[in-house]
Amino acid sequence: MPSQRDRQARVATYVVYAVQGLSFASLLIQVANLQAKHGLDEGTLTLLLLIVPVLAGVGSVAAGAFAARLGSKLLLRIAQPAVAVAVVLTGLAPNVPLLVPVLLLFGVAVGAVDAGMNMQGVAVERRYGVQVLNGFHCVWSVFSMAAALWASVAAGLPLPLVMAIPMVLAVAGSLYAGRDLCTKDEEKADSVAAPAGGKVPWRPIIPLCLAMAFLYVGDAAVSNFNTVFMKDVLGASASVIPLAYAAYQAATLAVRLGGDFAARRYGPAAIVRVGGAIATLGFLGVVLAPNQPLGIVAFALTGMGLAVVAPQSFSAAGKLDPAGTGVAIARVNLFNYVGFIVGAALVGGIAEAADMRVAFAAPLVLAAVIIALASGFQPKPAVVPHKIY
Repeated sequence: MPSQRDRQARVATYVVYAVQGLSFASLLIQVANLQAKHGLDEGTLTLLLLIVPVLAGVGSVAAGAFAARLGSKLLLRIAQPAVAVAVVLTGLAPNVPLLVPVLLLFGVAVGAVDAGMNMQGVAVERRYGVQVLNGFHCVWSVFSMAAALWASVAAGLPLPLVMAIPMVLAVAGSLYAGRDLCTKDEEKADSVAAPAGGKVPWRPIIPLCLAMAFLYVGDAAVSNFNTVFMKDVLGASASVIPLAYAAYQAATLAVRLGGDFAARRYGPAAIVRVGGAIATLGFLGVVLAPNQPLGIVAFALTGMGLAVVAPQSFSAAGKLDPAGTGVAIARVNLFNYVGFIVGAALVGGIAEAADMRVAFAAPLVLAAVIIALASGFQPKPAVVPHKIY
């Protein structure tokens, strides 16, 4: 049975995921308002938005090196408040020259937190001895939705205030969680030595990295282009257009609620394989959708299928790094941003050259490849640790 200390670390990790979901969404959902505030054209906006995933990749790699030396607890105590500060400064920035360095800070910090929180999630999962990572990602989704609801309710308030108020809660949550997160020593399994030479091998991690990238190609396709597809291809009205993304997020949340149970019962490789198949079916449905209701159902299926990939990628990466250095997790997390950047460019480019239906065939093919990569989600640990309980 888990100890009281393990339960404290689990609660603290839930809070970290909640704060990250709240913080990230608090900036993301204000993109249109920031564009209007600074008078940005589409090209300039796209360049500014690319700053975040590019710098987040840098932050993720740096997080791996930092956590290997000092642990992810200290990393999160520094980086997570920095994310909140960057969100507030984004709302306050009076012009583009001041907005750019704020986005640089946000990108590096959010990448570090993404890596660090999953290091903590894997550490808790290791100490519990059962799958718990889907539950953490579920909390992230819930608080992302909460940020969107707050923005809707507070739409009449000044933009800096709308963005700042949730960040008060974010900083408070981060400070609270920082006390009880797993320490560097607690992130390690008992009686496990570091890998030979202090290095984690790349080869067994590659299938996880590829699956993470392909997941986020699909996520970028849905996130960036679902509204365009519903409006221009299916002729949806303003009231119907948002239902596609709402269905995608609701399906993602629903699957993650039961994801840990499914992983424990059937194994991570099996649920990733099924998830890849469902996502492939969903993207096929998007390509072929003859009307709006079936289009919405198809977007929901993509969310249902893709939902399991990220938590299981991090869980499997943790098994490949039983010494708890965080290096494997940081590598996998990097491909989150690679996939998102490639997805936005790939789908957008195909849509411009051909049409939007053809563009969604790209994530369809990559979702199918996830099925073939599923066996990599049940790797043999680099070192077999002694059981803790």
